[in-house]
Amino acid sequence: MIRRSLNSLYLFCKSRRALTSWALPMETTSDTSFSTIANDHKSLCLALAEQLIRRGLLSSAQQVIRRLVSHSSSVSDAISVANFGIERGLNLGLGTYGALIKKLVGSGQHQLAEVLYHENVRSRGIDPDPLILTHMVICFCTLGKLEEASFHLSRLLMKSCAPCKATCNSLLQELYNREMILDAFDFFVWISNARVFLGFWCNRLIDKLCNRGYMDEALQVFDIMREKIGYLPTVHMYKTLFYGFCKRGWVFEAELLFAEMESQGVYIDKTMYTSLISEYCKSKKMKMAMRVLLRMLKTGCEPDNRTCNTLIHGFMQLGLFEKGWIISKQMIEWGMQPDVITCGIMISEYCKEGKCDFALMLLNTMVSCNVTPSVHCYTVLINALHRENRFMEINELYESMLNSGVVPDHVLYFTLLRNYPKGHELQLAHMVLQAIGKIGCGIDPSALSASTHMLRHGDLEQEIEILLGEIVKSNINLAAVGFSVYILALCMDGKTNAALNCLNRMASLGCKPLLFTYNSLIKSLCQDGLFEDVESLIAIMEEQGVIADRTTYLIMINGLCKQGDLESALGVLDHMDDMGMKSGVAIYDSIIDCLGREKRVLEAENMFKRMLEEGVDPDEVVYTTMIMAYLNNGRVVEGRQLFEKMMENSIQPSMLSYTALISGLVKRNMTDKGCIYLARMLRDGLSPNVVLYTSLISHSLKKGKFEYAIRLVDLMDNSQIEFDLVSYIVLVSGVCRNIPVISKKWHNLNRNNVRAWQMLFLLLHQSTLLPKVNYLQVHLSSSEEIKCFAVKLIQKIQDTRFMPNLYLYNGIISGFCWAQRMQEAYDNFESMQRQGLCPNQVTYTILMNGHVHSGDIDGAIGIFNKMNADGCDPDRIAYNTLLRGLCKAGRPVDALTLSYTMRKRGVFLSKLSYESLLNCFCASNLDDDAFKLFEEMIASNYIPRRFNRHWLLSMLCKKNKLQEAQIVFDTMLEKGQAWNYGRKRVFVES
Repeated sequence: MIRRSLNSLYLFCKSRRALTSWALPMETTSDTSFSTIANDHKSLCLALAEQLIRRGLLSSAQQVIRRLVSHSSSVSDAISVANFGIERGLNLGLGTYGALIKKLVGSGQHQLAEVLYHENVRSRGIDPDPLILTHMVICFCTLGKLEEASFHLSRLLMKSCAPCKATCNSLLQELYNREMILDAFDFFVWISNARVFLGFWCNRLIDKLCNRGYMDEALQVFDIMREKIGYLPTVHMYKTLFYGFCKRGWVFEAELLFAEMESQGVYIDKTMYTSLISEYCKSKKMKMAMRVLLRMLKTGCEPDNRTCNTLIHGFMQLGLFEKGWIISKQMIEWGMQPDVITCGIMISEYCKEGKCDFALMLLNTMVSCNVTPSVHCYTVLINALHRENRFMEINELYESMLNSGVVPDHVLYFTLLRNYPKGHELQLAHMVLQAIGKIGCGIDPSALSASTHMLRHGDLEQEIEILLGEIVKSNINLAAVGFSVYILALCMDGKTNAALNCLNRMASLGCKPLLFTYNSLIKSLCQDGLFEDVESLIAIMEEQGVIADRTTYLIMINGLCKQGDLESALGVLDHMDDMGMKSGVAIYDSIIDCLGREKRVLEAENMFKRMLEEGVDPDEVVYTTMIMAYLNNGRVVEGRQLFEKMMENSIQPSMLSYTALISGLVKRNMTDKGCIYLARMLRDGLSPNVVLYTSLISHSLKKGKFEYAIRLVDLMDNSQIEFDLVSYIVLVSGVCRNIPVISKKWHNLNRNNVRAWQMLFLLLHQSTLLPKVNYLQVHLSSSEEIKCFAVKLIQKIQDTRFMPNLYLYNGIISGFCWAQRMQEAYDNFESMQRQGLCPNQVTYTILMNGHVHSGDIDGAIGIFNKMNADGCDPDRIAYNTLLRGLCKAGRPVDALTLSYTMRKRGVFLSKLSYESLLNCFCASNLDDDAFKLFEEMIASNYIPRRFNRHWLLSMLCKKNKLQEAQIVFDTMLEKGQAWNYGRKRVFVES
């Protein structure tokens, strides 16, 4: 009966619109309706209402109907009463509608309540009373219509009526369900100030706010709960706040809450003690960490392995290895044995300090004690061996790991990538996935039916997908790792679309992607400049419950900074603040570095201050970045002051910061000041390394000081410091770039500069061994000697085994081109491609330059055409190089045609190209084209060189084009350019 009555109500409200009445179809007629109602009181009241209606006392009848609806025991009774009034032509009135809506909402019939409200209140323009508004807020919240609920709450407040607890609870619940936590918090604070107290929401809000990192808001709810509502905090609430403080790095607040919990007699477990110790270790406050440990022991709470490992990690991060070992020995006295994590921490810190052999000894000790090292131990060791160029040991260590039954993971794959040349990402992924399948899942890769056939046809991606399918069937967790490896390989190979398709396939197989997987894709999208797709991917992450971390935002900010989009990068930083996520020092370092490179040093300075104000402890890297920003912008005093400030803050400068400061001072021609810091560096026990030498050699070569550079190379060799890849790139590029012009600046330097460089060499020589013969020690006094030196250098590089590198190959090709040995340049060009390196615009431009200097302009045109055919779009430098080559070859028509092509493609001529083209037109006696080009140069704010403008003026005068000559003459005078007497006389006589 109730269900049929409700259905009738719904159908009637949807079909009929009445101005004065609202009737419900009932199963019984009006004559028999009285007999169906059992309650005598109700029958008497209805009879009274009918009499009042007959006598025309409609207002009194409305009141009777409203009371009956309000006091009806069920929705069906309320509906029957309403129908009674409607059938007799009675307008029910706002009170009756309110009572009926209240009944419907209270019984859970929210959709019918909404229909009744729209059809009989809102559509008729009736201003609802507080009762209707209150229950419609509840109704709309339950239906998920938050905007409607907020609108009606606002109307309720406009009537100076406070919402009831049920209304507030409904709105809070809807906000909570929608994850609108900050809005829920704001509403909770508002209703608390309005003295509507919902204490049961405190726990839920604090949990969610702490989980999101909104600790200020969580504390405010905590205070409202205690001060206004009068609730006592539960143990769960204390712990939620405590871990929230720790997660955000608020050690002081965590300590205060810790003390309050102790005063309230709340039991503090070892996990909480360890969390507080961990935060002090992260802040490098080891004395405070030890104080918490002593308090922990005093209360009888015994530490566990995690507690000790946290302390060991803290001490070793500060380089205090002896104290770390003391804690490890204390573990044994407390009845604990150092575990895999303990050894992993020690191995990791030894590797960071460059003590790779100590780390290997510790790893071997673990194996001999039947303790299987984790994959993390092998990963950090492989990374350290790579930094020391011990490539053979990397392969041996990897094989040893597999033989020990350790399953590789995605992080190890990423580390191994550095030991492989570019273009081998999928091959390495296939190898790692085979190991995961074999060791982790017991899969024999060779037993896969399609394996051999697929590999023969080179379809490596399909082979990997088959292998992943088998891993999914065996172990879903390892499948997530396997997919991470494969997706990273595709991203590194530049196949972003294939990586996204793989992510979809992963989801279809029910395999949840790791955060590492998303971060790999985000990095790839950022490199492609697809930042809108990054936002979409982050939205997908959140839908799947994967929360972006600092690494995610660091990748985004790095990508934006590399694109030069600092505004968006700062927007991401502000978004992190809004989320309550504390930005890491690496994020600030990335932004400060970008600001420094763009000469926005004041903004970089403000960002550095913002980092300090937000409680982010700067490390040596960010200090060095800020110092470089100062030095590169000529603010040497501030750079030196910041270096001293870094030392005051107990950050001992390493080679990183010393190299940046010394190199920056030398670059600014302040070599004497650089010597001061070089002497301090030597006193600190630091020896000059390859980075410092490379930096000094680079500055010497950029200024054309070959003798300086070669003496530094000789000194470096005598110090037994091996050249690395960057050193060779700098040396080859610098020497080859300066082959055409030999600088004599060594002999033209002032006495103070010479003395400073002599002091620099003297300080560097303190760390050298006995001198030895070095074939690089030559005196370069002619272009031919420099060419011979460059060729010998290239031959030495080719004898040294380095990973294939595009920059190094470009330098080598450049050297052979400048030496006019084009065949050897092309041999290296082909060798580069055989090793998986694709030539870029720089490579093609170098070859074009080589042909131009060899007088082979057709060869240069051929390279330009090949560049286009290979899908490598020529850049401005490539166009201008070919243009100058055509001018040099005396082909003005081709040069003019190329200049038109450049303009169509939005490529502008450089000043040197303008000069070459003007010279070519004058030499070819093309006076009209030369004059037009002159006007174009002036419009582009380029003033022709004296020789070219004199030549142009003479040519115009000889051809009796005096009007054009007058324009040239007057234009140069306006630009403040003087004419010599001879040219002026030629013009006057003409």
